[in-house]
Amino acid sequence: MSLVSASETAAARAPLPEAGGTGAVVYAVQLRKEFPAGAEGVFGQRRLKLKAVDGVTLEIRAGETLGLVGESGSGKSTLGRLLLRLIEPTSGQVFFDGRDLAALSRKELRHLRRQMQLVFQDPYSSLNPRMRVRAIVAEGIEIHRLARGREKEQRIRELLEMVGMGADALDRYPHEFSGGQRQRIGIARALAVNPRFLVLDEPVSALDVSIQAQIINLLQDLQEQLRLTYFFIAHDLRVVKHISQRVAIMYLGKIVELASRDEIYSNPRHPYTRALLSAIPQIDAGARAERIKPAGEVPSPLNPPAGCSFHPRCPYAKDICRQAEPRLTGGYGGHVVACHVFPAP
Repeated sequence: MSLVSASETAAARAPLPEAGGTGAVVYAVQLRKEFPAGAEGVFGQRRLKLKAVDGVTLEIRAGETLGLVGESGSGKSTLGRLLLRLIEPTSGQVFFDGRDLAALSRKELRHLRRQMQLVFQDPYSSLNPRMRVRAIVAEGIEIHRLARGREKEQRIRELLEMVGMGADALDRYPHEFSGGQRQRIGIARALAVNPRFLVLDEPVSALDVSIQAQIINLLQDLQEQLRLTYFFIAHDLRVVKHISQRVAIMYLGKIVELASRDEIYSNPRHPYTRALLSAIPQIDAGARAERIKPAGEVPSPLNPPAGCSFHPRCPYAKDICRQAEPRLTGGYGGHVVACHVFPAP
């Protein structure tokens, strides 16, 4: 994992290594996204700005799953859409295979979109209820002119079989399926254009626990079979543990800790990460750790606190936490954390 400061942004604009080996498929530099909010001013401008993503720099390596965890409203979904350039950043850059997405023409971006796809959180609202499964899966194939006639039909059947759905689903509508089956259809739709990178935006949070396990296993099998790279967004650390090689923790628009999965779960540094881990239910009563409950509510992204954004809720906060914003600093094994009290090991 490579995280850089604002002063290193210029260096990051150099061409990045191609995907493969240890190269980064996706590389984001100082990404920021602000949304206008509140009443309009005298000249029609919004005086308040909601900082959804605030200076995020990260890389996602070829073939890995990078998990992103945080509370609702922390900016996870916005970050995922920024990486796909579904929304434009206020500032910062996103590179895909070393190519700056902001510098691409509409034609170039359209071609690149085949390699980057999104699987949505809600399998009920993400599928058009007026379209049959055949048309839903075929849409991307037709838009990008990947196949026609019998070849297209064969491709649709292969995709459904790949995600565990039979050919009897082809002429049925989404409302005829369960939540887990709908998510399988959504995954087949994303895979129809042969992508290399998938943003999975809480793909199992709306499903029952038993179905969650099935979808996670399916995603892992597909990743191995198709050599996919995942950005897995979730709020459940138990799910993230099973699918991710590395885990990033997000709070109020910022990455506050990032490390390998084993490091995050065995040696969490940031107090927010510790609080999230302490909330995971434990089957073994002897293994239960003391629950850490952050004080108060998450501050508003319209008016984030000075210094460390977590300090109003942190039981370990010191004066420096209220005055200076901690920077992500690296330690052993690529473990990085933004904390004055518990720096990187």
